[in-house]
Amino acid sequence: MQQYILAVLVRNNAGVLARVASLFGRRGYNIDSLTVSETNNPGISYITLTVTGDEAILDQITKQAVKLEEVFEVRHINEANALGHELLLIKMEIDPATRTALREITDIYNAKIVDLAPTTMIIELTGSTSKINAFLNIMKGFSIVEMCRTGVTAMEKESSK
Repeated sequence: MQQYILAVLVRNNAGVLARVASLFGRRGYNIDSLTVSETNNPGISYITLTVTGDEAILDQITKQAVKLEEVFEVRHINEANALGHELLLIKMEIDPATRTALREITDIYNAKIVDLAPTTMIIELTGSTSKINAFLNIMKGFSIVEMCRTGVTAMEKESSK
């Protein structure tokens, strides 16, 4: 099983995200991550999603998605030829001893402290999924109050075409 990144260009209509997501659910495919944004054309949205499966599942998903009326295009994005980033916001419980350690870790990962309160610190990190996962593995040694991450947003590099 492998993780695949798909870029789906859709008409920016109410309910289009629900229709795309339900297509996966009806066929028993799980979406690992999903991001959606308007493009430079306000009538078109860009959906980036990741799914785990094999080539047959990827092919089936692509064929089914293209059949939706609102879908203009479905592309498989090869990670080796793409830029893909996630955003992580993580709120950490701090005290005088952990504050310094967390600042050092934040510096190593080129993350940002975006909020600092007497007992908590919110850190923002963007980067590849592997970078986010490595950072989270280190953070497990501290007290995580809350966290959220966006999932992958990806775009093919022009040099790869």
